[in-house]
Amino acid sequence: MTANRTLHLILLAMTLSLTACAGEAWDPAAGRVGPEFPQGADAPAPPDLEARPMELEAHGEVRVDPYYWVRERENPQMLAYLEAENGYLDAMMAHTEGFQQRLFEEMRGRIQEEDASVPYFLNGYWYYTRYEAGKEYAIHARREGSMDAPEQVMVDGNALAEGLSYFSMSGVQVSQDNRIGAFAVDTVGRRVYTIRFVDLASGELLEDAIPATTPNMAWATDNRTLLYARQDPQTLRYESVHRHRLGEDPARDELVYEETDPTYSLYVMRSKSRRYLMLASFSTLSSEYRLLPADRPEGEPQVFAPRQADHEYSVDHAGDRFVIRTNWLAENFRIMEADEGRTERAAWRDVVGHDPDVLVEGFEVFAGHLVVAEATGGLQRLRVVDRAGGGEHFIEFDEPAYRVWLSANPEYETGVLRYGYTSMTTPSSTFDYAMDTRRSTLRKETPVLGGFGRRNYVTERIFATAEDGTRIPVSIVYRKGTPLDGSSPLLQYAYGSYGISSFPTFSSARLSLLDRGFIYAIAHVRGGSEMGRAWYEQGKLRRKMNTFTDFIAVSEHLVARGYTAPERLYAMGGSAGGLLMGAVVNLRPELYHGVIAAVPFVDVVTTMLDDTIPLTTSEYDEWGNPNDPEFYKVMLAYSPYDQVRAQDYPHMLVTSGLHDSQVQYFEPTKWVAKLRDLKTDGNVLLLRTNMEAGHGGASGRFERLRETALEYAFLLELAGRRDG
Repeated sequence: MTANRTLHLILLAMTLSLTACAGEAWDPAAGRVGPEFPQGADAPAPPDLEARPMELEAHGEVRVDPYYWVRERENPQMLAYLEAENGYLDAMMAHTEGFQQRLFEEMRGRIQEEDASVPYFLNGYWYYTRYEAGKEYAIHARREGSMDAPEQVMVDGNALAEGLSYFSMSGVQVSQDNRIGAFAVDTVGRRVYTIRFVDLASGELLEDAIPATTPNMAWATDNRTLLYARQDPQTLRYESVHRHRLGEDPARDELVYEETDPTYSLYVMRSKSRRYLMLASFSTLSSEYRLLPADRPEGEPQVFAPRQADHEYSVDHAGDRFVIRTNWLAENFRIMEADEGRTERAAWRDVVGHDPDVLVEGFEVFAGHLVVAEATGGLQRLRVVDRAGGGEHFIEFDEPAYRVWLSANPEYETGVLRYGYTSMTTPSSTFDYAMDTRRSTLRKETPVLGGFGRRNYVTERIFATAEDGTRIPVSIVYRKGTPLDGSSPLLQYAYGSYGISSFPTFSSARLSLLDRGFIYAIAHVRGGSEMGRAWYEQGKLRRKMNTFTDFIAVSEHLVARGYTAPERLYAMGGSAGGLLMGAVVNLRPELYHGVIAAVPFVDVVTTMLDDTIPLTTSEYDEWGNPNDPEFYKVMLAYSPYDQVRAQDYPHMLVTSGLHDSQVQYFEPTKWVAKLRDLKTDGNVLLLRTNMEAGHGGASGRFERLRETALEYAFLLELAGRRDG
């Protein structure tokens, strides 16, 4: 699952400083009119192509896959092929190396390097993360009682990452007596972690180390027992929760509960009241919670409400009752509550009832208030409910497109809600909201260096009409004065799967795009949940094609409205959004001048037929199970790899990670190989495989910008707007 990446342009002026260019706009009369990629470079060809096809049989049909061999992760020929593709990309992009470096420096120059999060209070301490100038990773720290107290560094990610090419760390979980911190580290990028423990008084690491596990964990109240989730070593499905006691051999850790249904994943968490450890089993369309008193971690977890097909619920505990988000007789979910000892579904009672026009996205419970995150009409809001009196009000926002979310709220006995806000013109901001007096206080707005001024930009929300008449929301941002007569380049982004909404958020890198005449648009296609749960249902399984045709309809609408033209229209998506890219270039390749597909899920049928691959069994409810002949045909009809054919395709850049556990590296690799074999155009096709990372790309807050700089340079070259 992916973070939005956005296009980045730089001013055409050989000697223009970064400070000067930050406040100037692109001159559309300047610069070249087309790409200048090197000619004559030979694209790599897979070795032994004819000798190693694979016949894949399903439902009496045989498909021959000549590129199946690239799944051989340790095969030297395969690794050599990936290196050859990387070498080809380097040759084709060599003339942009200086430009990529300038892009990197400009993007980095907008970041305030010495920075810190807004502290939150928990169990006697103020917790926060901070960054030091020039360093890649966060420092996790706290202060006792007051922010005026001396700082105590819990874990310094920079020290742990020293000498490593990849490093990712989960946040620190602190024992209830505030003495021991637990955290998890991945040094490969495949999301396989080692849990470590630190003595917070001395800063010394304990000898305990739990290898080959997940970062999902929760402390019991005895301050020596940690529950954590393990994964299947092959599929990486979170399948069991175990009990570790400090000082004991992790190999002897006891099993607490195992999730034997391969369509479910299992997680552990602690309730807000801190009284319960909660084991949550999730599939795409069903969930089940088990509860274990946090002061009796050796006990047997008890089912809160038994799983049932198509019933999704989540639970938290505070005070003397449980609060539940559920879709029981409520397509868009509702909020209910249950007393301790009466958790069967028949005993649940409404707190916020179902509304067919309002999607309940989540909640936060406090002693005196309940706050519900909602979406209606494609826009979000926060509902504040007085738990004693039953009165309620809304925190609403006046920009045409924005995102708001519930932030860190670990305290129960407080009348202050912390929430986050951003829009396409407003940097990510943290607010404290006094729920009784209804006043918001801005605690922090992420600094953007280089003279940024939000009044220089315009954000819009329009609607396109899909093939079946459905209105598709589109969030747009551009700099004031940008021509809307078809002459401006435009980057269109979408995701559209798993019910995950694509929110209109701020990007400091995107400013370079906007300042130079680009328009950026997010297509809120079906498959997300922007317009409610039905929006998701209409973009999955048998109706997955709606996701792709919605995106195309938005593209056509943007052209018809004069925002851009096909020769200036670019598209981008990652992961399941990369599937979207693969589908639309098969369906309407002439509509786009260039496309970036980041870690794309493109070999849908073959992957979903292989239950040894991570995520396969847990996603049958999303894509369908191709072992069923009906779903096999549905998936085969749109699977990008299977639908590649002899036709012209846009210029394309495809990215991948050798250690990717979500979209295996061989999917984009096979796709590019097949495209090379069949496409009839002379357009550029590039594959970049990060040989040291996984689904999220490079680690480190600055280093990952180099990958972004490559993507931006590729698109800027196509747009004829590269300086030098």
